[in-house]
Amino acid sequence: MNFPHVSSRLVRHARLSRARWPLLVLAGLLAASAGSSTWAQSSGSGSAGSMGSGSGSSPSSQGAPVAQPGTGTRNTPEKPRLVRADRKFIEEAAASGQMEVQAAQLASTRASDKAVKDFAATLADHHASANSELMQLAASLGIELPPGPPRAMRNELEKLAKRTGTEFDREYVKEIGVKEHERDIKRFQKASKEVKDPQLKAWIDKTLPGLQAHLAAAQKLPQAGSEAAASTKAQQQRMGAGTEPSGSGRTGAGGSSGTSSGSGGAGSGSSGGNTTAPYGR
Repeated sequence: MNFPHVSSRLVRHARLSRARWPLLVLAGLLAASAGSSTWAQSSGSGSAGSMGSGSGSSPSSQGAPVAQPGTGTRNTPEKPRLVRADRKFIEEAAASGQMEVQAAQLASTRASDKAVKDFAATLADHHASANSELMQLAASLGIELPPGPPRAMRNELEKLAKRTGTEFDREYVKEIGVKEHERDIKRFQKASKEVKDPQLKAWIDKTLPGLQAHLAAAQKLPQAGSEAAASTKAQQQRMGAGTEPSGSGRTGAGGSSGTSSGSGGAGSGSSGGNTTAPYGR
């Protein structure tokens, strides 16, 4: 039994199906491509959001904090550097002080005159104290001082050590008691006007009266000779009334060294009670 009309319909349907199949496949591919693109965008934004929230909540992932002005060691004010002239004075004063201590220690065993020994003992005590203060000041200013005097001064000490008896007394009083202290006083007076560091100036002004007292005491010793007495008188005339070395007003009535009171005679002895102790002691 033949069904021509059924067969023709099936044929037409098959042809239509074959014609539509590529279109369906293409539509499916386009739909799949659009879906994957949408998924990628949504997943990318989600991961970016999670990373952003994670970096905000995790302190370890943040960068180093920016240094603020006025903080940190770079902005800490540094101590002013010591000027060259101040450093030079400290080194010279320390060397002279060390030499005078060693010379005084030498005199304690070599001197034959008791007055010279007593004078040396005073110098040893006062200069040792002043040297200790200067060492501490130098350390606070970043200066390292040598433990002893330089070679030239050691040579002078070796030369002095070869003297004995009255010859030693005379050499010690003239070279250490008078000449070395004259050099010290000139150096200290100059430095007092020129040094920049306030602590150093304070130490100079404290120490200078003691040096002047030492010089005055040395010039009164017989071993100093007539030249020292003349030097004392000339120095007092240059310095003027009221500025003589401390302790020089002890000569009593009629003493020429009593000019600190502004007049000679009996009134000059009154300055003895106001004598400044060496090195502020």
